[in-house]
Amino acid sequence: MLEICFHGRGGQGAVIASQMLAIAAFRDGMHSQALSIPGPERRGAPVVSFVRIDNTPVRLKCRIYEPDHIIILDAALLQFINITGSLKDGGWIVVNSNKKPEEMGFPSKFKVATIDANSIALKHRLGTAQAPIVNTAVLGAFVKVTGIVGLEAVSEAIREGAPAKKEENVAAVRDGYELVRIAQGGK
Repeated sequence: MLEICFHGRGGQGAVIASQMLAIAAFRDGMHSQALSIPGPERRGAPVVSFVRIDNTPVRLKCRIYEPDHIIILDAALLQFINITGSLKDGGWIVVNSNKKPEEMGFPSKFKVATIDANSIALKHRLGTAQAPIVNTAVLGAFVKVTGIVGLEAVSEAIREGAPAKKEENVAAVRDGYELVRIAQGGK
């Protein structure tokens, strides 16, 4: 079973991105589950959401403690939360950052990719300059580096389930897929 954690802030779309990834996995013929843990229900508060993907039905419904991969929608969270403490060796860390992956300072046992999702969100008018909604751009980057699900499956999941601006979000996924930066030695 693959387990993926999304870390973001309220309003960035971490919960919706996890749901879209689960729907895309289902579209690609796998069993999947998206789960979020309730926390402070306010814009800007740290949010964590989880996805499990497997070839057999997913029945486990709890927090993920040792993820295979981590998606970080706000790099500022790295200052306050030990996000990588339980990440499995060899796991992907996909970060919304305009830095190069090598500049992020993660241990070499992880594969790192970065994407300037803020710029992509602003380009497609997703959110505002003060609060860009970066989830779909980061999801596109994750899909590219892991290959867990197909780009078309994610695009269709967004068209089916995004609450607003469906085509703009599909365009952001595609830009994230094309513009992701991968650390040397990565996939």
